[in-house]
Amino acid sequence: MTSVILTDGGMGQELVRRSRSEPTPLWSARVLIDEPELVRDLHAEFIRAGARVITINTYSATPERLAREGAEDLFKPLQKRGIELARQARDEAGDAAIAGCLSPLFGSYAPALTISFEDTLDIYRRIVAEQADGVDLFLCETMASAEEARAAVTAASESGKPVWVSWTLADHGEPRLRSGETIVDAASALGDLPVAARLLNCCRPEAIAAALPELIALGGPVGAYANGFTSVEALKHGGTVDVLHARHDLDPQAYANQAIGWVEAGAGIVGGCCEVGPAHIAALHDKLMRAGHQISGVS
Repeated sequence: MTSVILTDGGMGQELVRRSRSEPTPLWSARVLIDEPELVRDLHAEFIRAGARVITINTYSATPERLAREGAEDLFKPLQKRGIELARQARDEAGDAAIAGCLSPLFGSYAPALTISFEDTLDIYRRIVAEQADGVDLFLCETMASAEEARAAVTAASESGKPVWVSWTLADHGEPRLRSGETIVDAASALGDLPVAARLLNCCRPEAIAAALPELIALGGPVGAYANGFTSVEALKHGGTVDVLHARHDLDPQAYANQAIGWVEAGAGIVGGCCEVGPAHIAALHDKLMRAGHQISGVS
């Protein structure tokens, strides 16, 4: 059997579910200040469920999103708090690598909302500068276009830390990024940039299963972590996540069955994204162990 790195699940939706506050376009960023114990405790739950990589809860704390909500001054405090809470959870719950978060600057699933490559790179460099000293690796996640990923990976690689890049796919049709680009084209756009792993995330499990052979054919470590949404079409720029709905056919065991299939196909990194909680990660951990796989951390 193989060695598998198990990551955490989705933070945003789970925090919205647990929070006393109504969802806002900043998703889970505000909770870092208003209800930090929720963030710390959720990180810890994922570690106890078996995750060996957790990602800091700064997905929505990008300069553009904060500026849009008149909260630019929160950028540095939110980045710092996200790291502190992840480290507290690790100290409390057990060993896990902490991944820095380079997310889409303008919102998920929106490849048409772009600025120049250089301006994008400058913003990602600002984020990396705040996170680099407090994380073990960087996760460039939910990248909807090749250029977005290239800018994020460029900035992350300058830190000297390992870099994972994860693209989000169209949920239906032939395997394509949400921009319409192929996985091969997206990988080629990275050129010689050092990438420790290529992943797919925040799309339907079925889309991941269809795309994995193409990703695996590129060589090197690969991984996947799907969402549990019925659809993401209702989420518009500046909108709130309460317009999205969870599938009823992806309970923890059903999700684990999907993810174990990715491992059997050749994925060495698995976890979950939106609507995938600690119970899902625990079920996946148990299924991996029963299948004889070894759960490993990031070397």
